[in-house]
Amino acid sequence: MDLLALADFNLVARHGGFGRAARATGRPKATLSRRVAELEAALGLRLFERGSRALKLTEEGRALFERAGRLLTELEETATAIASGGERPRGRLRVSVPLLFSQTAMGKIAAGFALAYPEVRLEVSTEDRPVDLIEEGFDLVIRVNPDPDDSLVGRTFLHDRLVVVASPGLARPAGDLAAPAVVRSAVDRREWAVKTPDGRAVIAIEPVLALSSLMMVRDAVRAGVGAGRLPVSLVSHDLADGSLVHWGDDEGPEIALWTLYPSRRLLSARVSAFLDHLKQAFPTGTPDELAAYIGK
Repeated sequence: MDLLALADFNLVARHGGFGRAARATGRPKATLSRRVAELEAALGLRLFERGSRALKLTEEGRALFERAGRLLTELEETATAIASGGERPRGRLRVSVPLLFSQTAMGKIAAGFALAYPEVRLEVSTEDRPVDLIEEGFDLVIRVNPDPDDSLVGRTFLHDRLVVVASPGLARPAGDLAAPAVVRSAVDRREWAVKTPDGRAVIAIEPVLALSSLMMVRDAVRAGVGAGRLPVSLVSHDLADGSLVHWGDDEGPEIALWTLYPSRRLLSARVSAFLDHLKQAFPTGTPDELAAYIGK
């Protein structure tokens, strides 16, 4: 495949037309049109639907643009790094992070990274759903307890655990009586198994409020609506000052935050720099380190 023709196709697709690409780059419009036509002929595919007033990518053209654009960017950055005598972090870095982490820590982390690496354009997207790194164009994702994926490699950088907490004014029910509870889902389980200094215990609950965000759950628990099951990093300040009390550690698995990236690609300088930045932010990966970002 002619890489120059591929680069011209990428220019036209990115700018949305031959004329716009020509004006933005100073390349002759006729040359761009000819090179794209040659690429279509070589591939045996129509990459653009050409109308009288608009140019639109075909399905095949869009797939090529999404994949080729990233590869061309990497080639350009590699060539620039070699020419300058060393690879410095630069270019666009797209990262997907979970909602709670974005609300509690990502703003400060992103700001620190931007100051340390001004040649990297960091773009952070908040997603709790699984994302496809390749198809959706992410360089790296942060996920909580992700399922195994042979196409990805990664590492844990932060650990947390769930605790059951409540306002001091809410007494823990004795025996089989149910405690009012603020839950993440209306179909949440009806009991919480916890570990306490006295051993294992089961707390029966009666959901009185269902909220989709852990930040909302914490605020409702603070207001005394009911008990809640929350990451200890999110409530450590409340436990320290006595505004919430600890009913026990959730018996479920530990919370682990992972950074994941495609294993089939060499790790770029900007991804390596971001991973190092997270390591500096959370050197031991404890809940207390995340709590320091959250504040009160």
